[in-house]
Amino acid sequence: MPLFAYWIVLVIDWAGVLVGLFAFVHAVTQRADAFTAADRLSKPAWMAITGGATVAMLLFQFYGAGMIFWLAALVASLVYIVDVRPKLIEVQRGGSNWW
Repeated sequence: MPLFAYWIVLVIDWAGVLVGLFAFVHAVTQRADAFTAADRLSKPAWMAITGGATVAMLLFQFYGAGMIFWLAALVASLVYIVDVRPKLIEVQRGGSNWW
């Protein structure tokens, strides 16, 4: 692999880890009843999903044999960020959908 490609893959690897870490920290800092009110999985379930995804992205790389596990972990983190997080914010703001 050329050197510039190595650096691009390295940046993608760490960006994925940061996305997973953001999702995990957000899940940890939310109220447990907000998950139930948003009709999503429980707080411990999302903490396990996002935490496990972050660890998987640390263990596997974007390039190579473990890429499928890295991608699955990224998808799990992105599902939390794109689907669960907005619902939690909406529930905790009082149900107002401002956008």
